[in-house]
Amino acid sequence: MLGAVALLAARWLPPAARRPGTLAAGAVLVPSAILLGFTGIRWQMLPVLAGAAVASAFTLPPLLRRRTGRPARRARWWLALPGSLACAGLIATGPVAAWALPVPVFPEPTGDFAVGTRVLQWTDPLRPESFTADPDDRRTVVVQLWYPARKSPADVPRAPYLGRTQDEARTVSAALAEGVGLPGFLVDGAARARSRAVVDAPVAGGGERFPVVLFSPGSGGVRSQNTAWAEELASHGYVVAALDHPYDSSVVVLADGRTIRATTASSGDRDRDAELAVGWTAVRAADLGFVLTRLERLDRGETDGTDGTGGTGETGGTADPLTGRLDTGRAAVAGHSLGGAAALQAARQDRRFDAVVDLDGYPHGPTAPALAQPALALTQEITAGTDPRYLPRLTEALDHNTATSYRLTVPGAGHLTFMDGPLYLPPVPSIVGTLGRTGSPRLVAAATLAFLDTTLRGRPGDPADTLRAYGTVRSSGR
Repeated sequence: MLGAVALLAARWLPPAARRPGTLAAGAVLVPSAILLGFTGIRWQMLPVLAGAAVASAFTLPPLLRRRTGRPARRARWWLALPGSLACAGLIATGPVAAWALPVPVFPEPTGDFAVGTRVLQWTDPLRPESFTADPDDRRTVVVQLWYPARKSPADVPRAPYLGRTQDEARTVSAALAEGVGLPGFLVDGAARARSRAVVDAPVAGGGERFPVVLFSPGSGGVRSQNTAWAEELASHGYVVAALDHPYDSSVVVLADGRTIRATTASSGDRDRDAELAVGWTAVRAADLGFVLTRLERLDRGETDGTDGTGGTGETGGTADPLTGRLDTGRAAVAGHSLGGAAALQAARQDRRFDAVVDLDGYPHGPTAPALAQPALALTQEITAGTDPRYLPRLTEALDHNTATSYRLTVPGAGHLTFMDGPLYLPPVPSIVGTLGRTGSPRLVAAATLAFLDTTLRGRPGDPADTLRAYGTVRSSGR
């Protein structure tokens, strides 16, 4: 940037300063461009380089002519002025684009624990894969855990954001962009990002057993879409298990390298889409119950050696670091958007879940049986553009709960406020809200912790007292 701006300005310097100004600009610009060739050029740098190239067409020819003894000729001011303005526009495009679509920087977790992460893959031998015609295909889910860990040295690499490897991260980033109709390069920053967690970090000492929180992403979302939220919860002593739902998540990369892309898609008809969503929600709810079962087995040390847990037999092999540390008797289920609907259905069907958190999710599926667990629903403000069925449907689900429910309406929130989107998407209020890049994930995590600390850990007091600091609270249920 500095070299490009200096090169552009050199054309307008007094005659005695033009040559040293141009040479100084080149001394900065050329090594920088060479370095970018080794480190990789993000697309935001291309207009900066283009602006510098155009500026050089106005600045270098007079110097070259003078060096060869030929008369120096400069472009007329009336030609150079619009050219300079065009160059300035190109150069300014770079930082604006980098600000609007950055490499996300994840907020530092505020809890007492460092955070570790790992990815597991489990297959349910009892459940056929409903998205394929192969009768022998069984439902497989990929699960990422974030857990309280011991502090790692500062120079230990942090986990990639969107995948186990950079290749997987690029695949996931491209699929997410394609899912919303954007060119993949626009969100390449997400593929480059690293979170705050350390892969396979040692579990925190002390022998404490940690409550578990299962998470289902939004429609087309992926397991890592709420990483900032998950890391904050883990730093406060929870184990978060987020799922990829094959054929529903934008893309799922399996342990053997196979890539499964989403086959679920909107039909364009609202009633038909609602019917489809009921079926997708049911599959997700079953996935959540299955993963809780596998976490119970993991805690008991029952591993089969095929799921990445390190075991070599149902009751033998190397003990998993999380064995005996997962308090699955204190379990919550959560989700964003369609994942929120799946969390509500999972809680209805499986009373092992002690609490449910719905992050701006429309309650698809049957309303019976009634919820019997404390519930927290975080929503954006309801406007004329919101689906008119959303609030009545959500209110019905919460009011019929036999336990206390809370609906927190967050002022300034958008639908993507409740995931990592604000960290790397343009700060357009209608998309990510107005709470800021780090303010959004911090608020959502703080509200979730206020609810879970009461319902799973038995902290005294009414969660509503804390939740009111983040928006308007409505309590319901029996």
